Amino acid sequence: MREALAGWLFLTPNVLLLGLFVLVPLVWAVVISFQKTNGFGAGEFVGVANYERLISDPLFWRATANTLLFTLIVTPLSMGLGLGAAVLFNSVLPARGVFRSILIVPMAISGVATALIGVLVFNENNGILNNLIRFIGLPSVNWQSGGFAAFVSVVLVTLWWRVGFNMLIYLAGLQGIGPELYEAAELDGANAWARFRNVTVPLLGPSSFFLLILNVIYSFQVFDIVFVMTGGGPQNATSVLVTYAYDTGFVTRDQGYAAAIGVVLLLVTFVFTAVRWRTSRSRDLVE
Repeated sequence: MREALAGWLFLTPNVLLLGLFVLVPLVWAVVISFQKTNGFGAGEFVGVANYERLISDPLFWRATANTLLFTLIVTPLSMGLGLGAAVLFNSVLPARGVFRSILIVPMAISGVATALIGVLVFNENNGILNNLIRFIGLPSVNWQSGGFAAFVSVVLVTLWWRVGFNMLIYLAGLQGIGPELYEAAELDGANAWARFRNVTVPLLGPSSFFLLILNVIYSFQVFDIVFVMTGGGPQNATSVLVTYAYDTGFVTRDQGYAAAIGVVLLLVTFVFTAVRWRTSRSRDLVE
């Protein structure tokens, strides 16, 4: 009994902070989603009108499509590049510690700072990349005014920011795999690709499961990089659900509708996580 009490005492500060800064705002957002309010004064209860409005809102569906496309591109690429970097830097590579540090550096800065660096690189008037492109005699790219180019720039900066984290998790998983397994596979005649496919990838199942959930949740909730680099433009080409909710709640001041967008995003994230957990839980255990 005393051990249980001591455990709860240690948990109490975290539980209080979690309730105050996560659960209370979450419940309040759900309440506001059933209201028509601009954030000032008492809101008017409108039932599910905000959710019905989502169905016929073309901007909501455009933001949803952009969010899904962003997730489908960034998640596999960041995991694949992270895995490749982890395998490379786990081998006997000269100055591998230096290369690891370079790849992990973006993790040490915030998303806003990363996006500001992205602006310096991808600015279509005097950005570093366009200056290099013009220097070699090629036409510059409309990174801000072109919809496709703007989306590509956001994806590239996000990958630069996320690959290091994926590499770090995979590197920890690789260092937990015993070398005797590779030796046994090599004695059985397995080449490097066969060892990677039949030994490395299955034993990294827990790491892949963890990273898949985190990368999808991050992609669904991406905001800072998009907001700083493009603001959702041009013509909503890079607008995602969180930037659309922000514009709705703090620019047009329709906070009830913005809260409904946030609740839908929460439900989608929760459903994906639950389904993935149910279908992949066995991969979280190494035999």
